[in-house]
This record gives sequence, structure tokens and C-alpha cells, in this order.
Amino acid sequence: MSRTKKTLTIFSLEGKPEGKTTLPKIFATSIRPDVIKRAVLAIQSTRIQPQGRDPMAGKKTSAESRGTGLGISRIPRVKGGGGKAGFAPSTVGGRQPHPPKSEKKIIKNIPKKEARFALYSAVAATASKQNVVFRGHQIESVPQIPLIITDAIEGLSKTSEVEATLISLGLVSELDRAKNSRKIRAGKGKRRGRKMKQAVGPLIVVAKNKGISKAASNIPGVDVIEVNNLNTEMLAPGTTPGRLTLWSIGALTKLNKNNTGGQD
Repeated sequence: MSRTKKTLTIFSLEGKPEGKTTLPKIFATSIRPDVIKRAVLAIQSTRIQPQGRDPMAGKKTSAESRGTGLGISRIPRVKGGGGKAGFAPSTVGGRQPHPPKSEKKIIKNIPKKEARFALYSAVAATASKQNVVFRGHQIESVPQIPLIITDAIEGLSKTSEVEATLISLGLVSELDRAKNSRKIRAGKGKRRGRKMKQAVGPLIVVAKNKGISKAASNIPGVDVIEVNNLNTEMLAPGTTPGRLTLWSIGALTKLNKNNTGGQD
């Protein structure tokens, strides 16, 4: 049984009904958060940079233990250093006990079938209102889940046009949520490694990018991706499925053509 309505409305750029369409069978796939999480973590692991230390790091020293009978511990001490310890782990100037190794396996691999099922499951979650609300998206004014829009959205070339289209589709609260999240997190003071944390907003899936990607790049939280480049992480950021997603009718057609059907 499908978890979504079989027939949904296609909306114009002004937010008005323009026709009907049937969802591809892929949207009937079982939603498995555990499988989706494994797939997202596998994708994220490929971006981790391997680290390593020089095998002799911290060992190039004159430190030597003075033995027993002096009333001091037997840890190695630097010669002529006034009793300063060195070389031994957990001492001032000492080496790390277990430094990172470059040969460590950090990439998590999963079977191709499992990765494909995770993608199908993440696609199906975008059609579940319960999952979309659980992620924190503001969809009170959104006419339907998932949102399906005409292919005219692919040719938008101005940020104002994209923003106006999203507002006409009832996403004004969602855009405000993503925009305000940047201000709130930026005002909490300095944090090492990052200036701010951006809340994830709606995802626009198109059949072909004709300029919308650049036009939407200045809208906080909004991402654009071609249907052929879809991956589990884009549909389930932070391993949580149910991202608010807008599908162009051309993207749905291509999705139905490339995939024979959903999986249980």
C-alpha cells in the first residue's frame, strides 16, 4: 500500500492548481530510518580527511630515566632540563599515548542494494507529512506534501523570482525559520571551527538546472539538485528523513523512468 496520495495536484509558479499527476511507485517504499542513517553516515565518511602522526613524534629527545633511589618517579627526564619530564605519555612535553594513524579505515562502506534502498526510502519519506513535521519544517500553509510544481521553475534566474514562488506555495514560515536560525546561532558568541549554523530549509528537485541553482543560492536553507544527482544525505540531512521537498513534474517523470518501482 502507498503511504501517499496516488494523485496529486501540480502547482504553477503563482501557487495555483495547473493539473494532476500520479506519484511514481518509488514513493511507496517502506520508510526505514535505520537504513537511511547508515547510508548518510557512509556518505559523510568519504569527506573525512585522514590524519596521521610522524612515528618518531615526541621521541626525538634526550629524556632518560634516572632510575631508583633518588626519591623521584622513574619517568624519563630531559638532561639538563632541571628535572623536566619528557617523552613519556601524559607528562608535560611528552608524546601522545595513542596518536592518530593514517592507515586507519575511516570510510564506512555499505552494499549497493542497501544504499539504493536507503535512497528510495528517503524519497518516500518526503511524501510523509508526519516525517516532514518531525524534522521541524513549518508546513501549516503548504497545500500538499509532497509539493509538485511545473517545469517553469527550472528556468528561474533571479533570487526574487524563486523567493516569490516559494512564498506563493505557502513556504513563507519555512523561509523565515531558516533565515532566523542563522541570526540566532550567530549571536551566541564565538565557537571554534564555525561562524554559524544554518537550519536546513526546503529542497528543490528539478529535471534539469536551467539557472535556478544560482538564483536560489542566496536564499538561506534552500538547496537545488538535479534528480540524477539525488543522494540520501540531501533528502535526509543529519540522518533524519522527511526533508520538505519540491519536485518539478519533469523530475518526477525522470524518477519514474529511471526506477522500476519501490521496495518493501
